[in-house]
Amino acid sequence: MAEIVNLRQARKAKVRAEKEQAAEAIRAKFGRTKAERDRQRKLSDKQNRDLDSHKRD
Repeated sequence: MAEIVNLRQARKAKVRAEKEQAAEAIRAKFGRTKAERDRQRKLSDKQNRDLDSHKRD
């Protein structure tokens, strides 16, 4: 037979998992050192410049 599942507990577990996933994304965004942020910003700027320089008129 099928296992009995408490729907309230399942729903709460799902919400907890979604919040944890959102928290992980925020930690990745804000949990970096200033040097890492600067390096990423410079790399992104360079990639954008390189892409713009290859555009055709």
